[in-house]
Amino acid sequence: MGNSFGKLFKITTFGESHGKALGVIIEGCPAGLMLDEDKIWLEMQRRKPGQSKITTQRKEEDDIQILSGVFEGLTTGTPIGIVIPNSDQKSKDYSHIADKFRPSHADFTYFAKYGIRDYRGGGRSSARETAARVAAGAIAKQLLEHYGVSINAYVSQVGDLTLSKNYTEMDLAKAEENIVRCPDPDTAEEMITLIDSVRKNRDTIGGIVTCVIQNTPAGIGEPVFDRLHAELGKAMLSINAVKGFEYGSGFDGVKMKGSEHNDSFVQEDGKTKTTTNHSGGIQGGISNGEDIYFNVAFKPVATIMQDQQSVNESGEEVTVSGKGRHDPCVVPRAVPIVEAMAALVIADYILLAKSNKL
Repeated sequence: MGNSFGKLFKITTFGESHGKALGVIIEGCPAGLMLDEDKIWLEMQRRKPGQSKITTQRKEEDDIQILSGVFEGLTTGTPIGIVIPNSDQKSKDYSHIADKFRPSHADFTYFAKYGIRDYRGGGRSSARETAARVAAGAIAKQLLEHYGVSINAYVSQVGDLTLSKNYTEMDLAKAEENIVRCPDPDTAEEMITLIDSVRKNRDTIGGIVTCVIQNTPAGIGEPVFDRLHAELGKAMLSINAVKGFEYGSGFDGVKMKGSEHNDSFVQEDGKTKTTTNHSGGIQGGISNGEDIYFNVAFKPVATIMQDQQSVNESGEEVTVSGKGRHDPCVVPRAVPIVEAMAALVIADYILLAKSNKL
């Protein structure tokens, strides 16, 4: 019922924002993978709330508890069960909207679908659900290390403020050296100032996360309906607040002629390569061995610290007042989520590719 993702490397998440815990069941992880729990913990710290002045001040340590599927540090090939306890819920912060629909939230649509909703932080629709995805993605990342695949995402735009440099011009590791996760220090400072200004004005702002997947082997992907870029698009569009996905040249490609856009093939060191990469590492829905890169657009966070007009469950006009603890801009904390979903897709498709050949 929409709570699972993947085919061979498959995850199912559960839990709500203000429930006892979140969790994930991971199926299909090969046996014998040496699992480094410190790496999982590090990914959780990158996503957790309360990191800085430009993120929500909810305090969650996001410690994980591995319940199954791992023995003496090695995966056993059986389902891996992980829970992430909630410890800093303040459900009373949401009592004022128990029967009100917050603008641009999932309150109304969940009520329309189920006839009931968990109003505490949005329940299942809350972005807190992504903690479970990051835990699973951290394991997928360790599996991908075995194949030499690396995934790096970073903030490339906040509002109208855009990072002008291409990812090839920067050290992407520097994204972790500042609180906005932009690899260019000067642009990062401008982004932080902008987000903090918006926060002080009791408002929110959107942005873009760019992701780069390197060393993906050629031949990963499935034909027609399960193309690699289609699955990446689905993965990204399943993340809370995402409004757009583009890979390779994306929408800018419409401005080019075919003679400009085509990626010519050459032989280098016995390998087939392309001289340019407008295709974004994917052709015909299958990886060609070049870098896979894409952009993910996030809307402004829907909860703002201002009064807004809405209606309640009875259809009466009401005023919704913003309360609680919320991100003024989601993109700094979205970086590890984008990486996690990308890792889940690539891990799944590598395992699928292995099953397609003798």
